[in-house]
Amino acid sequence: MELKINNQKKTFDCKTLTIQELIDFELPEKQNGIAVAVNQTVVSKNQWTTFSLSPSDDILIITATQGG
Repeated sequence: MELKINNQKKTFDCKTLTIQELIDFELPEKQNGIAVAVNQTVVSKNQWTTFSLSPSDDILIITATQGG
């Protein structure tokens, strides 16, 4: 499956992929402080395990940073 993530195309060796699986692949060490939008719509974290991604989806992953 090919996805557009943060304006970069990435290929995954699977036919189906949920947001949680994508986060596990992309940010395995960071599971908190993340926001995800699919096709410019924010998906709440409680939906990540059931939200299936499609090859045409445009995904934005934002991670919170600390500082000031």
